[in-house]
Amino acid sequence: MVATYTLFGRQVGAHVLAMTTLGTTFAGVYLAMPAKTKEKESGPPINAANKDEEKFIQDFLKNANGGGEKAKA
Repeated sequence: MVATYTLFGRQVGAHVLAMTTLGTTFAGVYLAMPAKTKEKESGPPINAANKDEEKFIQDFLKNANGGGEKAKA
């Protein structure tokens, strides 16, 4: 019926060996892949003197890139 192999004194079917091999391979690949990290919006650092200046620069860049509502009006 099914080809069997003796492993550690037990009879194991070929289909069980195949499923175990595939499962171990895919699990190993899944665990070896790096975790997905959400990247922060990259860009040059903003060297502002205070929080108001930093907020102004960020709002200006957002409007200049078309991300703000004021840019469309």
